[in-house]
Amino acid sequence: MPDALLWAVAILLAVAAGWAWNSWRHRAANPRPGSRPGRGSTGGRRPTAPRPRGTERPPSKPRSRDSDRHDAPTPGEIWWADVPYADGSGSKVRPCLVLRADSRGADVLKITSQDKSDRDDHVRIPTRDWDPGAEHDSYLSLTEPIRLDSAAFADHAGRCDADLWRKIRSLRHLPTP
Repeated sequence: MPDALLWAVAILLAVAAGWAWNSWRHRAANPRPGSRPGRGSTGGRRPTAPRPRGTERPPSKPRSRDSDRHDAPTPGEIWWADVPYADGSGSKVRPCLVLRADSRGADVLKITSQDKSDRDDHVRIPTRDWDPGAEHDSYLSLTEPIRLDSAAFADHAGRCDADLWRKIRSLRHLPTP
């Protein structure tokens, strides 16, 4: 009987340690929205649960053709958009760089605030011009562009740095105007 009790305690401690570790990792990766003014894990936006791929998007507000010039994405602009996860399990509102656009949508590259300086498929992108609350530059993924519907674009953030945009346009594997 004492051996069984010892095993039960060991298993209970292992489960508790795993729970504590997971909780600590989640907190470190996703700081509370109030921990950094104007930012948080969602870049200052209201967090939303991932939306399963293929489900209906809530109706977007109508866009007036007479409103400001940022009612549709154009190449070289940075927009906050609802970008699907690579595995198709949902989506996330994140910044992205518009490569090519038409009336139905746009081809974009994802931008992440995670440090990707050790990777060849990401380049540093200056962030403060389009995200004043940013504490550091972000990284632009140079992998395959993603096609987004026009309804996926939420807010215009700004323009890409001119030098970086020239470099992006010179990459042969990316579609640019």
